[in-house]
Amino acid sequence: MVDVLAQLGAVTREVRVDEIDGAESRVQSLSQTYRSPIDDVWDAVTDPERIARWFMPVSGDLRLGGRYQLEGNAGGEVLECEPPAGDAARYRVTWEFGGGVTWLTVRLAAEGDSTRFELEHVARAADVPSEMWETFGPGATGVGWDGGLLGLALHLGATHGSLSPGEAEAWAGTDEGRSFYRGASDAWAAASVADGADAEAAARQADATYGFYTGAPAA
Repeated sequence: MVDVLAQLGAVTREVRVDEIDGAESRVQSLSQTYRSPIDDVWDAVTDPERIARWFMPVSGDLRLGGRYQLEGNAGGEVLECEPPAGDAARYRVTWEFGGGVTWLTVRLAAEGDSTRFELEHVARAADVPSEMWETFGPGATGVGWDGGLLGLALHLGATHGSLSPGEAEAWAGTDEGRSFYRGASDAWAAASVADGADAEAAARQADATYGFYTGAPAA
């Protein structure tokens, strides 16, 4: 059993459009606070053995200038790497998948005995297929990252329950899994509306995203 409602409510989501390096870019961010010290969270998101336990297997040279490859998924280059120094840490990588390149930044901030984790995913607007954005909106990638934060929360004990990466695909078809993906899809629709999107269009995108991740018709 996974405490789906608690996990969905623990994540803050944001959608915005920025100009980055002279290009209009779509920016999605998620953040969650974990009751773990910053050194432990940093280890969980940078050590290959631990990453495989909550996300997926990763290989390569996980240091500044090195390249990584997630098994059956994205790969890329480590562009920045700043281990914990005082109350902060961060790394930035390219996220190369399907012939496209986007950018991923992970930031950690110590908050007493807890750590705030933030993930920011940036894509040039011109590189995002218009049909995909119109159909799914930010949920296309955002819901996938929600799944990643769920895995990390379970790994760090921030959310009650147990779910290994190998069980995630089958779990998506359970009542519990469908509840999670429904809630995450709707949450990204709400973030899109907060950024100025039409509410009806965002609701349609949430339905499409929910169907994509679960194979189930919208409720």
